[in-house]
Amino acid sequence: MSDSVRCVILRGGTSKGIYLRDADLPRDPVERENTILRIFGSPDKRQIDGLGGADPLTSKVCIIGPPPTDNPRAKDADLTYTFGQVEIDHPAVDLRSLCGNLTSGVGAFAIWEGMVETQEPITTVRIYNTNLDRMLITEVPVKDGKPLEVGDYQIPGVPGTGAPIQVDFADTAGASAGDLLPTGNAMERLEVPGVGTLEVSMVDIGNAHVFVRAADLGMTGTETAAEIDANTELCAKLEKIRAYAGVAMGMIDDPERAAETSPATPFVAMIAPPQDYYDEIGGRTVKANESDFLSRLMFMQQMHKTYAGTSTVCTGVASRIPGTIVYEACRPEARENLEVNFGHPAGVIVTEAIVELEGNHYVAKRATLGRTARRIMEGTVFI
Repeated sequence: MSDSVRCVILRGGTSKGIYLRDADLPRDPVERENTILRIFGSPDKRQIDGLGGADPLTSKVCIIGPPPTDNPRAKDADLTYTFGQVEIDHPAVDLRSLCGNLTSGVGAFAIWEGMVETQEPITTVRIYNTNLDRMLITEVPVKDGKPLEVGDYQIPGVPGTGAPIQVDFADTAGASAGDLLPTGNAMERLEVPGVGTLEVSMVDIGNAHVFVRAADLGMTGTETAAEIDANTELCAKLEKIRAYAGVAMGMIDDPERAAETSPATPFVAMIAPPQDYYDEIGGRTVKANESDFLSRLMFMQQMHKTYAGTSTVCTGVASRIPGTIVYEACRPEARENLEVNFGHPAGVIVTEAIVELEGNHYVAKRATLGRTARRIMEGTVFI
């Protein structure tokens, strides 16, 4: 008989992941990684022999356990959470980044599993994340001791509606690259061989990101994910920008091996002023007056079909820091608002961002993401 592991498949935001309890996995790191790869059916571009969905947005694992007892950063934590981006074509699990969308499901998973005490109508779950060595706060709606999954809250890129879960990432500022503004400046001139010198903004909250003007790459900023993926020359440029920004932020040693050594972070986003564009997933035209600015995101060497959760908070925070490319593209009248509304390929996403200047240093006071989450199945996966 095959070995087996208990698991839950859960949609969190616009991603879908396999949620596992830490105690159910091997202690040895190599055995643990091999077990996860077998659960997902990697490496195989179809992941036909496992639970992976053959897409970066569905090849993700969340490992949940009790809080550590010896880490000052984990004070008052209810859980420990490790996120893994499971490679599809390569036998590797990347533990250096964080998925904001699936983070929204961590608190709900813990409640379903009886790992935390509940309080109605909202249960606040303090989650220590091992990837970034930071605390995440989730607010999960609860009724009769169970997470609510039904509601009228809608997020672009997910059919139907659900109950809103709020996740605050403010404590993750600087976790990947050392500071909210890793180079100390809101805008830098980045020399990229084969591309040229570009003005970019590098910001680190949730995950580290590099922002570039869409116009500087010959784009309008309204392109669909499929259109960008089909432009192999543009995708190669974006990967080079990502790699050299990673070097500038001290995250990558060799830019020529960035796709191998750090395929997920930093993320690269293309920013443009608000314009009308067509949402292919929703089947409608998004009007310019619905958003403060537009963004298109590269994730794992592909264009994101919607927008990553950590990218949402990082983009929102960047729009509140004077001098960044995102601030520059944002409607002037919207720059002081609590809510940030920006357009991505599947509609308009909303985040809350508060950034304050303390001395000469910008500090993120609030960086939230509203998501929905739903259990799809729970059972046993045979490996």
